[in-house]
Amino acid sequence: MSDMTADDLLCRAQRVTPLLADRLVAWQRQDGRHHLPWQKVRDPYRVWLSEIMLQQTQVTTVLGYFDRFLKRFPDVQALAAAPLDEVLALWAGLGYYSRARNLHRCAQAVVSEHGGVFPASAQALQTLPGIGPSTAAAIASFCFDERVSIMDGNVKRVLSRALGWGQDLSIRAHEKALWAAADALVPPRSQDMPAYTQGLMDLGATVCTPRKPSCLMCPWSDLCVARAAGQPEIYPVKTRKLKRGVRENWWMWWQWQDQVWLQPMPDKGVWSGLWTLPLLDSEADAAAWVDAMPIDALSVERQPRLKHVLTHLDWWLTPWHCVVQSEVQRQALTQRLLAENEQGTWVPLAELKQKALPAPLSKLLLG
Repeated sequence: MSDMTADDLLCRAQRVTPLLADRLVAWQRQDGRHHLPWQKVRDPYRVWLSEIMLQQTQVTTVLGYFDRFLKRFPDVQALAAAPLDEVLALWAGLGYYSRARNLHRCAQAVVSEHGGVFPASAQALQTLPGIGPSTAAAIASFCFDERVSIMDGNVKRVLSRALGWGQDLSIRAHEKALWAAADALVPPRSQDMPAYTQGLMDLGATVCTPRKPSCLMCPWSDLCVARAAGQPEIYPVKTRKLKRGVRENWWMWWQWQDQVWLQPMPDKGVWSGLWTLPLLDSEADAAAWVDAMPIDALSVERQPRLKHVLTHLDWWLTPWHCVVQSEVQRQALTQRLLAENEQGTWVPLAELKQKALPAPLSKLLLG
């Protein structure tokens, strides 16, 4: 399996190109997905928005967000003109918040540098913030019929199985070789590119799944090297595993009447740009803040420990709900909080939905 070279892979792709492309286009038009709201449009704004949202996020999750974004930001000009806080607030819960920040930066670049019109080639699209080669290829093929291949996780799986590419895709040169083969497989007719690109996505999402692929339903079944070998699930090969970490913090949930204290996270790192309760590194730090308050100044309730699961991290969060009892103590606490962090504000509970909150905090405060 691992003896094939990049040249061998490209030759194999070139031999089967017309047949694979024609079959996939026909299959997608008859049996592929046609119900998704970003399909059957040639609007680069909608395609771009869906592609960014779908990165590392399931379709069922994206559907509601996509609809809400379009209602609030119907075009790239509306998105570019919006405050970043509002964009992040609508994005809250989708995770990977750098996508939302790049989304906003990209919209502003399209408006300021391209007159509100997305470039029509994959190469030009890649110059925009947050648009990588695969996203650029998706936009170019769906909207402008450009003969370029996408290369997301589903496509890597589908093509490595079909072509029998058993080299380690965690090595850049091996992934690059697969992409060259993918470009060789695109249909000769540019008008077939939207159906072909959607077909690759549909095949990976509904048929050529990571476990228990439905090979009998696949239009490439009789040509698939992995199926012929009887071991499709060993593809794609990727030996470099993501190392998960563990983090623990204590949330200081300061409340005064119907207001809670929120502060912005730093510009880099997890939750950058979002609003959160003050985060402390230890239970001793949390106790020190409480002990510094007069004994009759607040009531304290330690909340159950929460686990927030990220791709690379298990994050344990323990909220301490501290209710301030007097205006004098609120003012003193405000001075201490600003001296500690320099930024922050009391936010009425009724206005929390307008703030960009991390998903676990939104659940804690809003239910």
